[in-house]
Amino acid sequence: MIMQRPDRHLQNNIAAIKALLPAEDVLVFSFALPSGRACAAVFTDGVTNKELLGEQVAKPLGTYEGEETFEELAKAVAAPENKEGGDFASLAEEILDGNAVLFIDGLDRTLVIGVKTVPARAVTEPPTDIAIKGPRAGFVEDLKTNMSLLRTRLKTPELLFITVKIGRRSRTKVVLCYLKNIAREEVVHNIRSRLERIDIDGVPDSSYVALFLADRRHSLFKQTGTTEKPDILAARMLEGRVGILVDGSPIALTLPYLLIEDFQASEDYFISPFRASFTRFIRLFSLILSIYLPAFYVSAQLFKLQLLPLGLLLTIASSIQGLPLSPSLEMFLTVLLLEVLTEASVRMPKYVGMALSVVGALVLGDTAVNAGILSTPAILIIALSGICLYTVPNLIETTSLIRLLMLLAAGSVGTYGIVLLTAFLLYYLFASESYGAPLLAPFSPMIENDLKDSFLKFNLRALRDRPVPLRGKNKRRFREHEE
Repeated sequence: MIMQRPDRHLQNNIAAIKALLPAEDVLVFSFALPSGRACAAVFTDGVTNKELLGEQVAKPLGTYEGEETFEELAKAVAAPENKEGGDFASLAEEILDGNAVLFIDGLDRTLVIGVKTVPARAVTEPPTDIAIKGPRAGFVEDLKTNMSLLRTRLKTPELLFITVKIGRRSRTKVVLCYLKNIAREEVVHNIRSRLERIDIDGVPDSSYVALFLADRRHSLFKQTGTTEKPDILAARMLEGRVGILVDGSPIALTLPYLLIEDFQASEDYFISPFRASFTRFIRLFSLILSIYLPAFYVSAQLFKLQLLPLGLLLTIASSIQGLPLSPSLEMFLTVLLLEVLTEASVRMPKYVGMALSVVGALVLGDTAVNAGILSTPAILIIALSGICLYTVPNLIETTSLIRLLMLLAAGSVGTYGIVLLTAFLLYYLFASESYGAPLLAPFSPMIENDLKDSFLKFNLRALRDRPVPLRGKNKRRFREHEE
């Protein structure tokens, strides 16, 4: 029977901890004090830094000649991070987390020593959020590194971290971070309670946590904001949002989430407001074009030819003459071909994927047109739609599905189907909220002050107040003092 807490017999304690952790990578490092009293450090091979364990624990204790009480021995350990251990269950958790647990013969108290080391890649610019101007550092898979990246940008005692362990078997650390007196307390409490209620085997990535934090778990649209850059996370927290960092994931979550976030880029705040406003409207226009252009093309061919100018109509008529497929089937086939090429280029090795994209786009497209299977306008429209889709990369999953739904509606009932589906999606967005914040704010409801940082980007002096749906007690972002 396994003891609940350590006793004074070293061998009993080692046997108990090995019964809980029988894996071969859980090692026991035995040594003795100068007086001959036996000691043992239990750690996980590959996760614990054995050099630090020897230098900071075994070496100073091996030459220690003072009073052999727990308090004095704990002071002799040179590790800056140590604490007293509890029962065997908590000690096993510390060992698996990378720390070392020190057992001393004759003492029923244990010392947990922080000598954890986890291989992590260097802090580099994230591939999904490349900035021309502004900070380039990105989050990595190590939680402590990510917390330090955030702390270097918010050097204030108001930055608080709350750690929750999730996963019955993975015991993944999830950190809720927020700025006291800026983030709304009810939002912080709601998110924390949801995190503590998660009951799952393991959490390999932050996307698992996002599913449990969503207000609508089966929504077509995103329910949580995401970012791989600490400067963006810090900026969103300064507006009143709450951040969630997950150990093992380079993607941070932010709540509440507003749809306008995905049209804003980090470099918008480091360039002129005129250029930032222009690029935001380009993103909006590109997104609308990517969703509606294929659907209107199909609708015009099937139901409303008068929608097309006469010159364009004649060009399309000559290009589709003799095609075996209907306009809707042709467009669906072209979309499917584009999705297959995109998926293959992403999954293939880097250089092979680049070659595959070029060969697939040129060879397959040209061959399909020459064989009379697809028309040139269809390939041109889908290629333009696919390029425009990537101007707002965080919405690709949603907008690609909406594009297919629009194609289905256009091929079924034409323009009326497009209008009805658009009205349904707008109604769905109008009724959606994220922790009390309207998803379409500041447009629905209309908030005049927040329009200064929507698709229009005003200069910094105009952005004195935090966004209305997010701010708590501290509503003012900065104040100007007259000289």
